[in-house]
Amino acid sequence: MWLTDAQTDADRPGATDVHAIQRRRTDDKLWFWCAQVGLTSFGAFFMLLGVIMFFDGALLALGNILFIAGLPLIIGPRKTFYFFARKQKLRGTFCFVAGVILVFVKYPFIGMLIETFGFLNLFGDFFPVVLSFLRQVPVIGNFFSLPVVRQATDRIAGVRRQSPV
Repeated sequence: MWLTDAQTDADRPGATDVHAIQRRRTDDKLWFWCAQVGLTSFGAFFMLLGVIMFFDGALLALGNILFIAGLPLIIGPRKTFYFFARKQKLRGTFCFVAGVILVFVKYPFIGMLIETFGFLNLFGDFFPVVLSFLRQVPVIGNFFSLPVVRQATDRIAGVRRQSPV
């Protein structure tokens, strides 16, 4: 078999080069990670689009399906179960599931209100972390660092500031 200039012996199908095998494994993991994040991101996108389109039930249902399918792929099924089944998160879990069911049975506005309440109860602890990450992003960070925006987002996210001593 002839190899092109860009190929090496490690790129052959029967190659036993350790680096080539590790490269293939990394490529497989990267592809799977992109699929996981893609499902969850598309789920959030379709939910946002469903809200923008005046609570379109089909878009909201599609967003819910993709988000719920992507979350266990990102953190694993066992961790997902333990996250939703924790005693502190049961109220949020119940509201989130009830909202999803209401969206599926054609009550999208009420379902999204209840689902949003459940989402905030479930994932509200992550908002300060997300906010600090957004402040580090080059363009968006300048906006979130403005004094008025900083005060509003800190109040919404529940960020506590330490007083200078």
